[in-house]
Amino acid sequence: MENIRTIEVLNKLIQMNNDRFESYETAFKETEEQALKTQFSKFMLTSQKCKQQLVDEVVRYGGTPTNSTTTAGKFFRIWMDVKAALTGKDRRAILSSCQYGENMALETYQKVLSEDMENLSFEQQNIINAQHALIKTDRASIKTMLADSEIIS
Repeated sequence: MENIRTIEVLNKLIQMNNDRFESYETAFKETEEQALKTQFSKFMLTSQKCKQQLVDEVVRYGGTPTNSTTTAGKFFRIWMDVKAALTGKDRRAILSSCQYGENMALETYQKVLSEDMENLSFEQQNIINAQHALIKTDRASIKTMLADSEIIS
């Protein structure tokens, strides 16, 4: 296992959690529903906790944790703003955007779990698997809220 590659992999996941946090922050600002704001706050907290675990690992390996987001994430948040403006902050539109973001986060985690395991310690693999499960749970919550929104309308 090479420290440089390990740090790169961990920083990729840190970036994803930065994107995820900022996307939920955007969604939080776009909705006026307190129930959604509460859920989005919980999801932001999940991202912060995941990020901190990953930052601790990068530092432990002598690396510098990234504070950046991805270019794709920046474009996604701009699209969320535009979509919210066009749909009048529609609940389903906001939740649909959040679901898309969760799918991207899960895809990143799945890619790391399938392609980068040899670059991670057993402990790091456990951390990443646990984080992957948390994000899957959050996505399931988004899917439920989205389905409930469709029933209501």
